[in-house]
Amino acid sequence: MKIKLTICLLAFLNFYDAQENITYQKPSSEILKLADYQRPPSVMMNNKKDWVVFTYRPTYKTLQDLSQQEMKLGGLRINPVTNIASTATYFNDLKIRKINDKNEIQVKNMPADAKITYISFSPDEKKLAFTNTTTKGVELWVIDLENASAKKISEDNLNANLGVPYLWANDSQSLLIKKLPQNRPALIDASKDLPTGPIVSTADGKVSQNRTYQDLLKNPQDEKNFEVLTASEINSVDLNGNQKKLKDQDMYANLSFSPDGNYLLATVFKKPFSYIVPLDRFPMTTTVYDKNGNTVKVVNEVPLNEIMPKGFSSVRTGKRDMTWRNDAPATLVFAEARDGGDQHKKAEYRDEIFTWEAPFTAAPKSFFKTKQRYEDVEWTNDHYAIVSESWYDTRNTKSFLVDLNNGESKVIDDRNSQDVYSDPGHFNTVKNHYGRTVIDMKGGKAYLIGAGFTKDGQHPFIDEMDVKSLKKKRWYTSNLKNAKEAIVDILNPSKGEILTTQQSPSEYPNYFKKSIKSNKVQAVTHFVNPFESMKDVYKEVITYKRNDGVTLTGTLYLPAHYDRKAKTEKLPLLIWAYPREYKDANTAGQSTQNPNDFTFPYYGSFVYWVTKGYAVLDNAAFPIIGEGKTEPNDTFLTQLVANADAAIKAVDQLGYIDKKKVAVGGHSYGAFMTANLLTHSDLFACGIARSGAYNRTLTPFGFQSEQRNYWDVPEIYNTMSPFMHADKMKTPLLLIHGDADNNPGTFTLQTERYFQALKNLGAPVKMVLLPKESHSYQAKENIMHVLWEQDQFLEKCLKK
Repeated sequence: MKIKLTICLLAFLNFYDAQENITYQKPSSEILKLADYQRPPSVMMNNKKDWVVFTYRPTYKTLQDLSQQEMKLGGLRINPVTNIASTATYFNDLKIRKINDKNEIQVKNMPADAKITYISFSPDEKKLAFTNTTTKGVELWVIDLENASAKKISEDNLNANLGVPYLWANDSQSLLIKKLPQNRPALIDASKDLPTGPIVSTADGKVSQNRTYQDLLKNPQDEKNFEVLTASEINSVDLNGNQKKLKDQDMYANLSFSPDGNYLLATVFKKPFSYIVPLDRFPMTTTVYDKNGNTVKVVNEVPLNEIMPKGFSSVRTGKRDMTWRNDAPATLVFAEARDGGDQHKKAEYRDEIFTWEAPFTAAPKSFFKTKQRYEDVEWTNDHYAIVSESWYDTRNTKSFLVDLNNGESKVIDDRNSQDVYSDPGHFNTVKNHYGRTVIDMKGGKAYLIGAGFTKDGQHPFIDEMDVKSLKKKRWYTSNLKNAKEAIVDILNPSKGEILTTQQSPSEYPNYFKKSIKSNKVQAVTHFVNPFESMKDVYKEVITYKRNDGVTLTGTLYLPAHYDRKAKTEKLPLLIWAYPREYKDANTAGQSTQNPNDFTFPYYGSFVYWVTKGYAVLDNAAFPIIGEGKTEPNDTFLTQLVANADAAIKAVDQLGYIDKKKVAVGGHSYGAFMTANLLTHSDLFACGIARSGAYNRTLTPFGFQSEQRNYWDVPEIYNTMSPFMHADKMKTPLLLIHGDADNNPGTFTLQTERYFQALKNLGAPVKMVLLPKESHSYQAKENIMHVLWEQDQFLEKCLKK
C-alpha cells in the first residue's frame, strides 16, 4: 500500500507543480464527444393528453449567462435589471403537435432570441402562456394551440423576483400579472454609502434550531432593496393585452383563485425582516379578495419565525399550508399544530385540519386530526378525501380514506416511508369541472400507479382499489424484457389505455400510448440516443453484502470491448456514491436501480470514464443505519468504511479490477463522504470531492439528516468532520467547488479552509474554484474544465 501511495503522490506532485494560472481546458476526445452533445427537447402535456409541447434549451449555460447582475437578498438571487431569478433556466424554442399527429409544428411569431420560462396551460387547455426575458425585463406571451401562433400581451415590466409573475383566470380569457410599480424607487448601492451605525441583532433567551442559510439580508440597505425588488402591483390583462389595475403595490408572494373563480387568495410579506432566516420565515399576511379586488377577509397572519423547536417533525404554530379545497367552490383548508409545533411535547394529536367556507364569516370547521404530523390532503371527484400524515423519527407514513358524508376514516396505507418495496404508488388524477386536480374515483373504484420496485427487480404496476372494501386488484403489470417501462398516466380506464415511457441502456426514453387490452402500442415521441459511443458499454446492477449482512447494490459499467470472460486486464475502478440515512437494515438494503435505465452520462458521475478504460461503479449504495433509539450518525465512519470495503471486494471478486487502483468521488454530501474515506481508510488511491462541507462545527444546528445540534453531541460533529482529522489525510485529493455556492451548509469557505489545512499539513491536495458557479455547475466552460481536471487527476493517480 505504501508503494502505491508513493507512486501516486510523486505523479500527483510532479504534475500539479506547474498548474497555476491555467485557462479553461476541455477534456479528452472520448469524454468531450459525450459531454458536448445536443440536448433532446423536454416534453410536457396537457391534462387531456391531446397536446404535446416540446421545449428546447441549450445543453449548458455559459459563463456570460452566469455573469449577469445579481443581488442576494433574503435567500433569493435576483437580477435587478430583468427582475427575475438570476438562476433561472431558459428554453429558447417551443414546438407543439397533437398527440396523434406525426410532425411537430414550429410555433409562429415567437420572440426573437427567446429566453422562455414559466410555461403553463390555460384552464381550458386551449392556450399556453409563458414568460420571455428581454435585456430589460420579463414579458408575458400566450400561444393559441390550434393556430400554433404566439402573441405578446404585456411589456417587459413584470416582476418575477418572487416566482411565477402571472396567474390564469378560470375563464382562460384573462390573467393576473405582477407588474413593476410605477415610480419604483432606485436601488441602494451600499458600497457607496458610509455606514450610519453598526449592525445589531438580539436574542430573547428562547431556544431555537436554525440551520445555516445562504444569501440572507445583512443590513438596512439590503432590507430597502428587498422591499423594492419584491414589490409589485396586480393587474388583470386580457388576451389582447388590455390591462386593468386590480391591487396596489405590495410584496405579493403567492396568488391563487378559488376553484369557482370568485375569490383571490393573496399572501404578502411584511416587516420586520430577519438577518438569520430566509424570506419564507418572514412575517406574512394572507387575505381573500373578491374578483374585483375588494377585501373579503384577512384569513391568516404569520409573525416573524426565527424560533423553531428542534426536530424535523417540528413546525411553526398557527395556520399553515393554507390552500383552496379542490372539490369545493370556495373553501380553504389548513392545518394547525396541537402540540405547539414541538415534536418533543407529548400530545394525543399533533395536528388538526380545518376547512373554512367563503365568505369566511363563520368559524373554521374541524375536518380531521392526525396523530403524526400532517402532510397533505387530496380531494376526489366523489365524496372522499385522502389525508396523509408522517413522523420523521420513525420514518412512518400513514394515509386515511375519509368519507366526507359522515367523517368516518379508514387506514389505507401504514408503512415505513423508506420501504420502497411496499410503496402502494400514487392515485391517478383527473381535472374536475373546476379545472382542479382531484383523484379519479368513479363507480367506487380508484387507481394507483406504482413504480414497482421489488427484491426481484422493477415491475411498474396499476392497482384498482375498491373504495368500500379497500381491496386491491392488480390491473396491469409491466414486464418488458431488456427495457424499462414507466407509467405516466391512465388515459381511459374503461378502454385500458395508458401513457408510458420506455427506455433501455441504449434507447433514449420515449413516450408511448398503449392499450393493455389489445397490447397495441403507438409511439408518441421519437427521440434518438445522443450518446452512441456508449451503446456497447456493458452495464449490470450488482448486489453484494456488507460485513454486517446489509444488502448493497451499485450499477457497474465496463468498457465496450472488455473481455469479461478472460478478464486478463485488470481495470482501475471509479466509485461514485452518496450516503443516505435509514432507520432499519431492511429498507437500507432495498434497491431502486434498474439495469434497463437509459445510460445518461453527465458531469455529475464517473460514467464518462468507462470510455477511457475504467470500470465504474455508479450510485453505489452507502446506507448509514441507526435502528431504534440509535441515530445513524452514531456509527457513521464505521459504516462508511464498511460500505466502501464491500463495494471494492464485490467488483474485485468478479475479477475485473486492480484493487490498488481504486478512486472514490462524490458531490455535496458525497464529497464529505469522500474526504472521510480518504482520511479513515487505506482503500483508495485517490479521491474527488466536489462542493462539500468538511467542518461540521460550521453547521452546528444540524446537517443532512442530523437533527441534534453540536452541543447535544459534540463528539459526533467532531468525529465526522474531516477538517478535524486533516493531519491524518495523506491520499491525493482533488477538491472542486463553485465560488458562489447557494446551498445551505456548503459555503465555498468549507473547501477553502479544508484545502488550507491539508496544504499546511503536507497533504497532496489540489483545489479548483469555479467562477460564478452555485452548488450545481451550469456553465459549459466550467463543466468542461471540471471534466478535464478530473481526467488529468485520474490518469496520473490510477494509470501511471
